[in-house]
Amino acid sequence: QVQLVESGGGLVQAGGSLRLSCAASGSIFSIDAMGWYRQAPGKQRELVAAVTSGGNTNYADSVKGRFTISRDKVKNTVSLQMNSLKPEDTGVYYCYGGPGYWGQGTQVTVSS
Repeated sequence: QVQLVESGGGLVQAGGSLRLSCAASGSIFSIDAMGWYRQAPGKQRELVAAVTSGGNTNYADSVKGRFTISRDKVKNTVSLQMNSLKPEDTGVYYCYGGPGYWGQGTQVTVSS
């Protein structure tokens, strides 16, 4: 089993920044890609950013140029630096560890 614990969510004004972190524990050798998903009220969960075990990254078009994902394989963490936040970035952000592991989610609220 793998446990993923997120931290760093909160309330921020539009244009501000937040940094999310996710710490993995347990059977971490089974994790390949890691990433962040988000779910806004009334919407489906969507991919925000992901990073493979080889370091390749992928971003949703809506966050390109504003968000940066990074992974520390020594510390078993994945982080998401979010800059120039917009109200539409509001949602619950979930850490993902492939295949199939999820964190409990952390709320990000961006006020206009």
